[in-house]
This record gives sequence, C-alpha cells and structure tokens, in this order.
Amino acid sequence: MRSFDKSAFWATGLMLFALFFGAGNLIFPAMLGQRAGEHVFAAMSGFLLTGVGLPLLGIISVGYAGVRDAQSLAARVSPTYGLVFTLLLYLTIGPLFAMPRTATVSFEIGIVPFLPSGTQPAVPLALFSLFFFALSCWLALSPGKLVSRIGKVLTPLLLFCIAVLVGAAALFPSGALQTAHEAYVLHPATTGMIDGYNTMDGIVSPIFAVIVLEAVQGFGVHGRRQVLRMVAFSGLLAVICLALVYVFIAYLGASSVAGVGLQENGAAVLAQTANFYFGSAGKGLLAVIVFLACLTTSVGLICACAEYFNRLLPQLPYRSLAVLFAVTACVFANYGLSGIIKLSLPVLMLLYPLSIVLVLLTFLHPLFGGSRRVYIWTIAATAAAGLLDAVRQAVGFSPETVGTISRWLPLFEIQLGWVMPAAIAFVTGIMLRRFGGAAGQGGKTE
Repeated sequence: MRSFDKSAFWATGLMLFALFFGAGNLIFPAMLGQRAGEHVFAAMSGFLLTGVGLPLLGIISVGYAGVRDAQSLAARVSPTYGLVFTLLLYLTIGPLFAMPRTATVSFEIGIVPFLPSGTQPAVPLALFSLFFFALSCWLALSPGKLVSRIGKVLTPLLLFCIAVLVGAAALFPSGALQTAHEAYVLHPATTGMIDGYNTMDGIVSPIFAVIVLEAVQGFGVHGRRQVLRMVAFSGLLAVICLALVYVFIAYLGASSVAGVGLQENGAAVLAQTANFYFGSAGKGLLAVIVFLACLTTSVGLICACAEYFNRLLPQLPYRSLAVLFAVTACVFANYGLSGIIKLSLPVLMLLYPLSIVLVLLTFLHPLFGGSRRVYIWTIAATAAAGLLDAVRQAVGFSPETVGTISRWLPLFEIQLGWVMPAAIAFVTGIMLRRFGGAAGQGGKTE
C-alpha cells in the first residue's frame, strides 16, 4: 500500500470502537462522576490512562510484536504462562464477569425502573437473565449477519441517545458539582485509574487486536510497517471516540447528584438521569438501546470464548461450549450488578498489572534482546505484588495494615504496589542477562 487508505482507516477504527463500546463503558464513568463530584476531571485523567491508553497500547502491541494472538504474546514469558494467562483473560471477559454484567446492566436500566415500588429484584433478575442468555445463545448459534446488522444500527442510535442525555445535562444541569466522596477526596487520579480497570478494555485489547489485524489485511493492507501504521491510527480513532464518551458521561454523573441523589451503581445513574430529564419516555428509550448494546456484546463474547476454547479443545464442539458459557453467565448474573463488580475487582487488580507489564515489555523487547529471563523476572514480581493488591481488594485491610505494608512497598496505599517491584525486577533481569554470561542470557523468545 503506497498511500494511506482513508476508507480502511475509518472502517477499521469505527469497527474497533464498536467492539470496545458496551454498557460497561457507560456505567463506570457515570458512577465515577457521581463519586468524584468536583474532582471529576482529575479522576477522569486517571480513568483515561487505563480505560483508553492501555487499550490503545494493547492493540498496537500485538501488531508491533508480529504475533498471531494474545496467547502467543504472553508465551514470551513461557508457554505455560501464556496458556494460563489467556485462559484467565477469556474467563474474565466471558462467563465469569463481563458476560454476566451485560444481563445485569440491561436489567438495572431496562427493568428495575419499571418494577413496582418495594419489589424484591431477585426473582425478576433470575427470569430476565434466563431470557437474556437464552436469546444470546440462540443468536450465537444462528448463522447469518443478524448481530452485525443490529450493530450497524445500534452504535449510532446508542451514541445519539447518550448525546441527548449529555446535552440535556450540559444545557440544564440539575445542580452544581458536589463534594467528592471516598478515595476521590485525596487521590482522585489514582482512584480513577483503578476505576478504569472495570471497563476490562485493557485486558481484552490483545484479543480484539487479532480481529483488527484480520480486518486491516482484508482491506488489502500488507507489510508489517503498513499494517502496524493502520492498526495504530485506527486504534487511535477508536480510543478518541471512547475518551469523548467517557468524559461526557462522567460529567453527566457528576452533575446528576443534586437531581437524582447518589446511586448504587452507574446503571442506576443513567436510568434515573434519563427519567429526570425525559420522564418515562427517556427511561424506555434508554432501556431499549442499552438492551440491544448488551445483547450484541453478550453474543460477541459467547462467540469469542466458544471459538477460543474450541481451538484449545477441539473435541468439545463449538455449540456445546456456547451453551455452557451462556448457562454459566446466567448463573453469575444472579449476583446482581453490584455483586459482580465486587467479585471481579480482585481479579482485575491482578490481571491489569500483568497486562500493563506485558504490553510494556513488548515495546521494550528489542532493548533486552527478547531474553526470557527478563520476562520471567518482571512478570513474577508483578504477579506477587498484584496478588497482594487483589487480596487487599477481596478481604479488606485495616488502615494500620496498609500503612505497614506501604513502608515496605511504595505506592501500595494507592493500589499501585506492583510498580516498584516490576521496575526493580526488570532492571535485575537485564543486569543478569548482561553480566551473567551464558547463564544470564536465559532463553530468548524468538
């Protein structure tokens, strides 16, 4: 390709945006806005690092490394690590957390606002999740282009709906930005960065990168330099669109407290804000749009997970795996949206540092000659510190315990305790490779 193909650029960039964009990309900025209040823009600066910056780097890293998929990238540490890490990624974005969340977000936005006052949500949630995943599974098993056709209509509709809500909030704010809450008072940027983990876009980006690479090559773009250039610019377009949505939705959440009060989660923020500005019609429109967004996301996740595990275990048919994942997601959906977020955060506190470090090592790969020893040392140190952060998130540490650990592990108090161990291990690995002779070289990854 001698010149930059603008049609391929726009098509690939918007396709990638559609892959990333789901209901989770709406609910977490809205919740951040409510909690951050007057510190909303400081909090968003951190959120954009992990919610936008990391997905972009993840997309580019696969093209830069010239590998075929996420497992091949992680296998630079070791083949076993590549397999385990990729399994965890697929289970996290699939039946355990991201997939159940599609049903619970739809339920919170589309059903809960219409339930009679005082209704316990357990039974309605069980019935809705059963219907939702039965439909998702049927679509995932059905051939044809139904989902892609819905998606082509869905994304503009969803963005239009959000633009109307944000426009109303900007033109007619329900009140001034309120005082920040919880960790947003002292550490808005780092708290926002941890919130960005919840989108799961950072850990799913290497998986989406494979789809993007195939799409770029399908447009007739060939050659490593040309493909990488197209992937990078398309990825940049996608994340700029994401960033704009995040900032506007966060502002909507921050300005909504005076009108709708503090809500339990971002889905409730959107639903109550739609009702505040547009009444039942607003709630109904938002419910339909978010349901379709969640449905297509759910179908895509079922397909991606079933295809991966079918490649991994060919003796298990794709159809059986699709049904298995749909049933599993249906069970986990009954924990409710807040419950799923609480369950997923410890896992994300471990996976995100590992993903960040793997992406950084990919770009630094030429610096240390691809030495496997450097990969192993850095990932091992990151995993140890990340596991401590995950345990803290799961069981809760007292302020005294956090203070004690922070004296030995810098940045632990702001949930970034993995940074220093990873940096030290990286330098140690390089030193061992350089001065350790043949033994210090380790195995090279390529």
